[in-house]
Amino acid sequence: MSVSLPGRPLLAAANLTKSYGNSTALAGVSLEVRPGEATAVMGASGSGKTTLLHCLAGIVLPDAGGVRYAGAGAAPAEITALDDEARSALRRTEFGFVFQQGLLIPELTAGENVALALMLNGTPRPTAEQQAATALASLGLTGMEGRRIGELSGGQAQRVAIARAQVNGARVLFADEPTGALDSRTSADVMALLLQSVAGTGRALVVVTHDPEVARWCSRVVTLADGRVIADTADTAGVAR
Repeated sequence: MSVSLPGRPLLAAANLTKSYGNSTALAGVSLEVRPGEATAVMGASGSGKTTLLHCLAGIVLPDAGGVRYAGAGAAPAEITALDDEARSALRRTEFGFVFQQGLLIPELTAGENVALALMLNGTPRPTAEQQAATALASLGLTGMEGRRIGELSGGQAQRVAIARAQVNGARVLFADEPTGALDSRTSADVMALLLQSVAGTGRALVVVTHDPEVARWCSRVVTLADGRVIADTADTAGVAR
């Protein structure tokens, strides 16, 4: 099943297949993600949702099929045709990631975690630290730049992860169970911030989740089962908050 939306997609996956040994993770998935769109990918454990995210982001390569990325002002790139170095560069500059546990570096402060994403792309440290502080302040973390991750609440740590994900101007934000370790109120705060990061910016958000409440925040819900898309509510408006 596929749904065509107006406008040029940022990401276009076509007929993706992926197996691990005798287990089929993806069995011919096609999906387009457009600017300003917040897409929730749902499904039972083993349905292929995380594998799909990893293929879209170029973290793993599919066995067959392709993924095309069309960033602002750039010629479309066939992600599946890029080598490891080029895919890594794409993830550093065009994609941002938020995971369930944040995957932040506990030895670094909040500011250093965010600044590191900039420094890896060649931004001088003083400039990176200034931009990191601005990004953290925009997410309500003014004055917490010097705190280590263990000194933050779960919700604050996820805000740091969101700041890190978008500080480079990423066009696509990928979030894999970003609220899985949070209580319901904090989950709502994190989802609101993620949606805020794409609203009116031309960015896109792809959220992998098993939680229907998280999916309800998104403008689109794609449901997988046995490595296939079985439902796509691209024409359904998200719940207004």
